[in-house]
Amino acid sequence: MGGAAAVRSGGQWAEQAYEAMAPVYDDFTAHHDYELWLGNLLPKLRRHGLSGRRLLDVGCGTGKSFLPMLERGWEVTACDISPSMLALARAKAGGAVQLSVADMRELPVFGEFDLVWALDDAVNYLLSGEELREALSGMRANLAPGGLLMFDVNVLQAYRTFFAEEQRVERNGRRLIWRGQSSADVAPGSISEARLEVESEDAEDKVETHVHRQRHFPEAEVRDLLAAAGLKCLDVYGHGFDAVPKQPVEELIHSKAVYIACSADT
Repeated sequence: MGGAAAVRSGGQWAEQAYEAMAPVYDDFTAHHDYELWLGNLLPKLRRHGLSGRRLLDVGCGTGKSFLPMLERGWEVTACDISPSMLALARAKAGGAVQLSVADMRELPVFGEFDLVWALDDAVNYLLSGEELREALSGMRANLAPGGLLMFDVNVLQAYRTFFAEEQRVERNGRRLIWRGQSSADVAPGSISEARLEVESEDAEDKVETHVHRQRHFPEAEVRDLLAAAGLKCLDVYGHGFDAVPKQPVEELIHSKAVYIACSADT
């Protein structure tokens, strides 16, 4: 899971979740191989004319998503709703990245970027189509002429498995317990929840139990929202844990769908 926007309806759920999760985020996602994932996705972007080296990373979390791009020589600007996540990203970036606290539904115009992305299910923390449209419109406003937008969403399979199961991760003296609250037959377009509990060998190492709440966005709805935000969908890829992009997206086989888009004016 990447960083995310806060959720208006019902409270600042994503901000609260990631503020609480920040100390254990990298441990919980230690198996996420961004170098492999981006190594497979960048050729798909180049196929659609990606040029330049200016990246805006929306919902950057602790910076795991942009580090491979820094190593490739890209100029990176990044934002997240969680100040605690950004503090960890700042420590990793060593001053090489302009970092800002921002809500993706009210995204400032940071400049003109050759690539804007929101990775690792950040947009799934938006709980309505209107919120996703607002976020997409803000990302579009940051695109340079000819720039590309890339983002991913969790597909239905993720909510019928990961969000419906219990998983445990043990690292650095902590036990992280993910308790999915969804069901194995949750309907498309539903909102699903999970609780993350942290047990530690150190009595003073306390991370409060917190809720992760996400909405499933079917492909047809995402395509409609892209158009409503003034964007043109160029490609959609599904992939599983092998991070290999495949077409078409299979909601009950893949774990994510990755969208590539550009301004409809391009």
